[in-house]
Amino acid sequence: MDKSPKIILSSQDLDRLETLLYSFGNKLSPDKAALLEELGRAEVLEPQEIPPTVVTMNSTVRFTMEDSQEAFCMTLVYPKDLEGGADRISVLAPVGSALLGLSVGDSIAWPRPGGGAIKVQIVEIVYQPERAGEFHR
Repeated sequence: MDKSPKIILSSQDLDRLETLLYSFGNKLSPDKAALLEELGRAEVLEPQEIPPTVVTMNSTVRFTMEDSQEAFCMTLVYPKDLEGGADRISVLAPVGSALLGLSVGDSIAWPRPGGGAIKVQIVEIVYQPERAGEFHR
């Protein structure tokens, strides 16, 4: 039985991410290959059909750490948009690819700086381009 959570992607995000991944040619690292596999199992919807509770590219997400309930926010971005803030995470990072397509209420393991991981839960999508009507970003 597959324990992976259901993921939903917009057709626009899928097209852009596939283009990005294919630009690496045969030089896909394991992390990039894992993202490609995630894209293959996603339910794909038109941007206007994306539920407002789903993490899409450029979404800002509020998390809580399950052990302490401490909250923090991160924005999921393309690698080219990573500079300019510690509150951004690249979709090519393992935790970024794990975050893409998840929904409010889902949990993921977040790596700790010193090693190990902490379980975090998505509690709110603070900003989602599709919810804001930004379909041609």
